Amino acid sequence: MTQLLDHTSLLYIVIPLLGLLVGSFLNVVIHRLPLMMQREWQQECAALNEQPVVEQAPFNLCMPRSRCPHCEHPLAARDNIPLLSWLWLKGRCRYCRAPVAKRYPLVELTSALLAGLVLWRFGPGAQLVAALVFSWVLLCMTLIDLDHLLLPDNLTLPLLWLGLLLNVGELFVSLPSAVIGAAAGYGILWSLFWLFKLATGKEGMGYGDFKLLAAIGAWFGWQSLLPVLLLASFTGAVLGLGLMALRRLNEDRVLPFGPALALGGWCYLMWGTEVVDLYWSIAL
Repeated sequence: MTQLLDHTSLLYIVIPLLGLLVGSFLNVVIHRLPLMMQREWQQECAALNEQPVVEQAPFNLCMPRSRCPHCEHPLAARDNIPLLSWLWLKGRCRYCRAPVAKRYPLVELTSALLAGLVLWRFGPGAQLVAALVFSWVLLCMTLIDLDHLLLPDNLTLPLLWLGLLLNVGELFVSLPSAVIGAAAGYGILWSLFWLFKLATGKEGMGYGDFKLLAAIGAWFGWQSLLPVLLLASFTGAVLGLGLMALRRLNEDRVLPFGPALALGGWCYLMWGTEVVDLYWSIAL
């Protein structure tokens, strides 16, 4: 028993540290993946229009090396230590002393915090590993959607298929429940999208939102869809009212739905149907 407690205590150190490292990688994905997609779209458009494709230097999640966005000096390994480098350099570039955005350490801290909470909720085991992946992917998609109003297929579709594969062994729900959840999750938002478009002539959400809810349904079954949508709607309404009160939301600004769905999905991961009771207690 004592040895088991020691191992669990060690996990509360290792898993958050792993979260810091993953958070550092997520910063790279959040910044580079949309740019990689933009480059790919430009090359496809050029090919379709029979225009010459301009050769560009390799640009992916590994190349080129991380560099300062101001002076473009490549960063050494000592400059990329999660959180510690930012604190040691007091939030400034070592080479040009330009300020480094606070977002980078905040993403790393959030990743570590999510990891610690997931460990507290699930303890050691297969569900812990799956929940960590789910949480980190949601964090990544949330920030990309906030920046670009985009939920990349490179993230939503692998998350969907992973949920179905994990539930072959009923890790969270039965496989039939997961399959129905994926289909229903996509179908519900697809239907709402077209109803809203027919009624107003405007698009109320993107196809990435359909795929994200389908992925959540694949992980937690059709039973999760209503609680997740209730939470997402409540979160979106609160955020929208808050931005309106601060006069930062107008007709020209679009409020992405992906972050609200991601929060709803993560809350369901952690607390399941308990979030429904909480929702109704607040609403009533």
